[in-house]
Amino acid sequence: MARSDKEAAVAELTEDFRTASATVLTEYRGLTVAQMKQLRRSLGSDTKYSVVKNTLTKIAAKGAGVDLSDDLLVGPSAIAFVKGDAIDAAKSLKNFQKENPALVIKGGIFDGKAVTTAEIMQLADLESREVLLAKLAGAMKGTMAKAARTFDALRIKLEAGSPAEASSDVAAPSEAPAADVVAEAPAADAVVEAPVVDEATPVVEAEAPVAEATETPAE
Repeated sequence: MARSDKEAAVAELTEDFRTASATVLTEYRGLTVAQMKQLRRSLGSDTKYSVVKNTLTKIAAKGAGVDLSDDLLVGPSAIAFVKGDAIDAAKSLKNFQKENPALVIKGGIFDGKAVTTAEIMQLADLESREVLLAKLAGAMKGTMAKAARTFDALRIKLEAGSPAEASSDVAAPSEAPAADVVAEAPAADAVVEAPVVDEATPVVEAEAPVAEATETPAE
């Protein structure tokens, strides 16, 4: 391979490592061309499955900041660069391996951390993001339907129920204050009586002062 071709291959692999959410390294020895095509179709458009050279892959991984173990770069290698749901990709690889034992899953990188073959198989047994979202949507739909039925039953009960039943849900008004807390009127002996005028006592009427006539001096 010419130097320019190697540089282009390393640049492409580096970009694949950087943009992938997960990578799975495999050994494809023993698989036919038709089987390889079948595997690519099963992985879908969100996963790029490429046959790579180990030396160039190591350089590209280092350039992308990905630490690959040398054990993963032994024998003829092909890498699945996952850009969609890593669980779906793991399921596809596991299912394909069941029918085609020649495919060897060596390990990979998930969320920036190295994962073993066993961990990839465990990942494949998990429910995918779409399945989890579907279950969540179903649970929310069931909860909303139950709440709607509850409100509808309450409405029917309020419309058809007796006044006594309706009043039972309403808080009773506070009772009038007890008689013993009502302020009492003042006692009769506490009333101030007006003074009594004795008829024998003479009433002195005040006379208006008589104005004295002022004489005009004779001229």
